[in-house]
Amino acid sequence: MNSQTFLKNCLEEAAKIANENFGKVSGTIKESDNNQVLTETDLAIGKFLVNKVKETYPDYNIIDEEAGVVDNGSDFTWVIDPIDGTSNFANGVPTYGIMMGLLEKETPIAGGIALPFFNQIAIAEKGKGTFINGERVFVTEEKHLINTLVSYGIDGHQENPQMTKDELQILERIILGIRNLRTSNSAFDNIMVATGKYGGFVNQSCKIWDNVAPDIITKEAGGVYTDFWGKPMDYSDPLTKTNQIYTFCSASPELHKQLQEIIYATDGKT
Repeated sequence: MNSQTFLKNCLEEAAKIANENFGKVSGTIKESDNNQVLTETDLAIGKFLVNKVKETYPDYNIIDEEAGVVDNGSDFTWVIDPIDGTSNFANGVPTYGIMMGLLEKETPIAGGIALPFFNQIAIAEKGKGTFINGERVFVTEEKHLINTLVSYGIDGHQENPQMTKDELQILERIILGIRNLRTSNSAFDNIMVATGKYGGFVNQSCKIWDNVAPDIITKEAGGVYTDFWGKPMDYSDPLTKTNQIYTFCSASPELHKQLQEIIYATDGKT
């Protein structure tokens, strides 16, 4: 089975599980991070997707946000986020998603995102474009950041309030450089960039499973996907990076440049 068919089948079934439970569950806060919420649906979808990978790609490695790491010594690794935006899901907010990405060594080569509430599934494979429900999509052609909506995902850092204060200084400059700010802080925002509805999506506090699928989906839609500071994403030795904090800056090529100018600005001046 090719990866696109596999992704489509898995995400369709996982979306059914999510839709059946949406609005009927509550979440618990993870002890390790009060910004992170877990529901029984996360566990059910994660178990389903991990089992599907084991059945279809038994020799591949797996990283699942909830189940952890399966190390088969392979060059290929499936990276799974059962529900991205669990806080939204647990509170009955429909902007959440299900994500699966495939790495060959450190390179994303395929990925999929389901938005269950919206009945949308995005699939991308390296060199073959990004498609949502079978229709090819592209990032925006808008050349001026000031004319766009941009999403910024931000968590509070109660353990280090200065981190949040410093981040808000950058966020302030971004807000002054765009039309309006949006922030579901979930896979929904990734899809809004890939379909050209948002100019960009930025985050300074996420994990590897928040990135692999959106990375290839954005790039295959014609966008740029880097870390927050414009450097290439580092997925090398992925099985060792489950605790690493990742950042990203996702946008169309022209708008990515403009976001980077803002991020690197000093006192509001480039």
